[in-house]
Amino acid sequence: MSTSHGTTLSAAPIVKRLHGKVAIITGGASGIGESTARLFVRYGAKVVIADIQDDLGQSVREDVDPTGQTISYIHCDVTQEADLQNLIDSTIEKHGKIDIMYNNAGIPGAFGRSIVDTSFEEFKKVIDVNLLGSFLGAKHAARVMIPAKKGCILFTSSVASVIAGETPNAYTTSKHAIVGLTKNLCVELGQYGIRVNCISPFALATPLLTDAVNMEASTLEAAIYESAVLKGTFITTEDIAEAAVYLSSDESKYVNGLNLVVDGGYTTTNPTFSMSVKASLKQNL
Repeated sequence: MSTSHGTTLSAAPIVKRLHGKVAIITGGASGIGESTARLFVRYGAKVVIADIQDDLGQSVREDVDPTGQTISYIHCDVTQEADLQNLIDSTIEKHGKIDIMYNNAGIPGAFGRSIVDTSFEEFKKVIDVNLLGSFLGAKHAARVMIPAKKGCILFTSSVASVIAGETPNAYTTSKHAIVGLTKNLCVELGQYGIRVNCISPFALATPLLTDAVNMEASTLEAAIYESAVLKGTFITTEDIAEAAVYLSSDESKYVNGLNLVVDGGYTTTNPTFSMSVKASLKQNL
């Protein structure tokens, strides 16, 4: 089996950490969602990919399991409640239950624009996809998880939920709000045995981000590596997928309301001063 980066996964036996679980992943046709879908299947889950990128979604399904026994694809626009209701109902019809709802679909919005230059429509679009879509996904997952008295709801947030000033206003707003939603739902749904957590990744050279910043993937990857606090390694979508596996598995059975920041320590410091000093030293040489 190949990953989204074309590397071959080990053929060695692995522990089926998600054996018997049924998972939905929105935004599962590319980027973090695709890597997570592949890894979930590898760890024994049955996965439903939900996305608006139909060709990519079907391609992932075909590559992972052409029979469709362990992975399937459903077209779903997360801004449309009817689509999410259909996604949940179709998954129940096919698999009989939902153990994991990973609300991952998201868009970055336009970089480099001030609040003055940001239109209402542009701001609303990011909020609708990132926040409203996550809310609706959690809402419809909860209606089947509450009677079952169990389940795991995940969200993809961002380091923009911890720091600010490096991403568009709408994106930062939406990711802060997802952390708030996570914490509120962990209390509300915890009463029914449902765990709610989110993951906040560092920058990743996914197709969405490379398009948003108008940069080649290799150039963006170099910039990410240069700005990283933790050197000698590099963040990939598979790292976020592994975090999602942990939070979805029984290994994290008492982890609830967590914003798991996967950033190599980036959000622990502000390098602006040291960068300015280095720049000044270079100018004076």
